[in-house]
Amino acid sequence: MKIIAMIPARYAASRFPGKLMQDLAGKPVIVRTYEAAVNTRLFDEVYVVTDSSLIYDTIADCGGKAFMSQKEHDCGSDRIAEAVQDMDIDIVVNVQGDEPFTDRESLSGLIEVFRQDGEREIDLASLMTRITEKEDIENPNTVKVIVDQRNFALYFSRSVIPYPRAVDISPAYYKHKGVYAFRKQAVLDFAQLPMLPLEAAEKIEAIRFLEYGKKIKMVETRVTGIEIDTPEDLAKAKEAWR
Repeated sequence: MKIIAMIPARYAASRFPGKLMQDLAGKPVIVRTYEAAVNTRLFDEVYVVTDSSLIYDTIADCGGKAFMSQKEHDCGSDRIAEAVQDMDIDIVVNVQGDEPFTDRESLSGLIEVFRQDGEREIDLASLMTRITEKEDIENPNTVKVIVDQRNFALYFSRSVIPYPRAVDISPAYYKHKGVYAFRKQAVLDFAQLPMLPLEAAEKIEAIRFLEYGKKIKMVETRVTGIEIDTPEDLAKAKEAWR
């Protein structure tokens, strides 16, 4: 089974433009993330896929592999689909470019899902982590996921799900971490399928898979890491690195 990692990397991030080129302990964030993915030793190859010549050249200059998108894309999965369409691979793992603390344990859990999927019923796998703070549960920037008893995703939302109407029940809440492992065909299908109303309303690309009947296996991880979405996150990352 050939497994590669793709790191989508847009320069013009809406909340923190240029964040991937910000310095983190002497190297740009995107380089730190690329090196972290390589250092897991889980992948046959690791690529950064980008629309930015600056990011492309930065990865190339440090000896890494990069793919320049030839089309405009709305999301990372579309960008990956363009990059892998002519590659001879089985599984592609989408590693977020703003997560320089990407770890082996979480990613190996995603890959193991496919090694155990003898019936090939799983189209993609993704990560979730338990959250308990009220602020996180109610934060619309925190995407929540609910799952069935086999940990297949039922729905993703920026709202509080499940809604705690019964005061004597304490349900578990999970944050969706935007790290995916796809069968190649699943990510190619995604790029060809039009966006439907639920995805458009929530602005969560994972919902498109559910709307078209794809099966998403969720893998729980206790590794929270630091996603660099804001200058404050970058400050936390620098402190953690030290």
